[in-house]
Amino acid sequence: MEKKLKGVTVSINGPVVKGSSMEGFKAREMVMVGKKKLLAEVISLEKDMATIQVYEETEGLKISEEIISTGSPLSLTLGPGMIGNVFDGIQRPLEDIKKISGDFIGEGIGLMSLDREKLWEVKILIKEGDYVEEGQFYAEIQETNLIVHRLMVPKGISGKIKIAKESGNYRLEDVVAIIDTFGEDYNLKLYQVWPVREPRPVRERMAIDRLLITGQRVLDIFFPIAKGGTAALPGGFGTGKTMTQHQLAKWSDADIIIYIGCGERGNEITEVLEDFPKLIDPRSQRPLMERTILIANTSNMPVAAREASVYTGITMAEYYRDMGYHVAIMADSTSRWAEALREISGRLEEMPAEEGYPAYLPSRLAQFYERAGYVKTLSEREGSVTIIGAVSPPGGDFSEPVTENSKRFANAFLALDRKLAYARHYPAVSYLNSYSGYVKQLKHWYYENVSEDVLELREEMLYILHEEEKLNSIIQLVGEDVLPDEQRIILEISRVIKRGFLQQNANHKEDTFVPINKQYEMLKVIHHLYMKAHEAVKLGLPLSEVRSSDIFEEVIKMKYTVPNDDLSKIDDLYAKIDSYYSSLKQRYDMKREGVN
Repeated sequence: MEKKLKGVTVSINGPVVKGSSMEGFKAREMVMVGKKKLLAEVISLEKDMATIQVYEETEGLKISEEIISTGSPLSLTLGPGMIGNVFDGIQRPLEDIKKISGDFIGEGIGLMSLDREKLWEVKILIKEGDYVEEGQFYAEIQETNLIVHRLMVPKGISGKIKIAKESGNYRLEDVVAIIDTFGEDYNLKLYQVWPVREPRPVRERMAIDRLLITGQRVLDIFFPIAKGGTAALPGGFGTGKTMTQHQLAKWSDADIIIYIGCGERGNEITEVLEDFPKLIDPRSQRPLMERTILIANTSNMPVAAREASVYTGITMAEYYRDMGYHVAIMADSTSRWAEALREISGRLEEMPAEEGYPAYLPSRLAQFYERAGYVKTLSEREGSVTIIGAVSPPGGDFSEPVTENSKRFANAFLALDRKLAYARHYPAVSYLNSYSGYVKQLKHWYYENVSEDVLELREEMLYILHEEEKLNSIIQLVGEDVLPDEQRIILEISRVIKRGFLQQNANHKEDTFVPINKQYEMLKVIHHLYMKAHEAVKLGLPLSEVRSSDIFEEVIKMKYTVPNDDLSKIDDLYAKIDSYYSSLKQRYDMKREGVN
């Protein structure tokens, strides 16, 4: 249903505006609509008619209200003050909005971003007469206790420093240096502006060959994520997507975390906003928010702002990457972002593709994931952006378009399993349906930092888990008793792998984060148990004694009983396993000799 007004057509169903007499405007240009100056973006131009997506509610627009050009695309103000802040999808700080309009985001607030009045203690790194190039650091600010903010010469700017101020306290708008760019002066302030849909430049894209250490055993060894890599985290309702991302945000060895809530339910975003400020960074014992940025968009916010939120997050990530930081993005969830694309596409009356999504959904997802990477920056430092995108397939159907296309473009597919989640097995990452394309790329990293046989152990454990799945199909038909003991011991070892290695307790101090060396040692113990038990079964020892509950349970509980900082107790487990099976074999030999 459309309401015809003079000079402008407004879609009553949502924030899409069609304005006539749009000569002189450009596609992707940011504009302000009406007396309230609602923020919007031109998304298409056809002769003198433009289609504009508005980031606020359009209700109340009147006849002949003007559309004001800003002359620039949707852009972010990048500077100190972003870390520890909570923004909406277009970088407006929610705390500042609350002071202006209360608990609800008012219309026509304008494009607020960073605090222009706050004084920052600035260390100037350049002096008069220096020659500077794009990407070079000209000042440093201790943004939080954990992050040093390095101010960079913007892209395309180079020349000799004409004026450089002394180190001291300055506001964002203060000019701290002037560059003579071959005849014209360029003022260096404490921020730069960057369009969200344009990737930031780098010197070189490097090989992705370093593990993003998460402390989660199912990820670090079985389905690894690389620094600068991409991962999709699909799962139906209640499978633990948000909880898994919380663990990754808290424990991964990224320097900076950017959490994008792009359209999830309000209660889930509320949980994030309440939980994150309370979290303590385990590495520094400081609040986690001192290296975190939150972008909050709920499902009842305008779809245009939801669509923009992922670009806002990735642009911030690239900015900190260019300082030489390793940044991890948690997008929760890309399904809601795709739904915003679908809604906007429908309002534009575009021809729908599968399940109503626009035909360009795959290319948009590809463009998003392609902005990840491990790079050498313009300042010759190494930095990375790792993207972990949650996917919320309706009913847990992984064949729907967003999950299928995420599988195409993300190199790690961490499928969350409903059965595991309902059995309180967390992280509920399916060991049957998940995969990681980074295993081969990380081969040398594992050799150098863990052990040369860690990937062989991984393959053997995965083989046991897959064999167990086949045996379970047989058991459902004919029962476990018909299986030979060699196959039944596989079932027992699978239980040890699942309960003792893959299942993790986020509330236990020894189990919430596990160092990579302990993960390897745990896997070796399980493998040793398997070899000894398998050998005993082949000798004909009774299965009831081979699968001694005491030995198996001790191996399962080693995740709690072996401290992360003291692995000496691992040797005790080896000794107990060897001792038990030696005595079992000895008793069996004696019994057999007595019979003979």
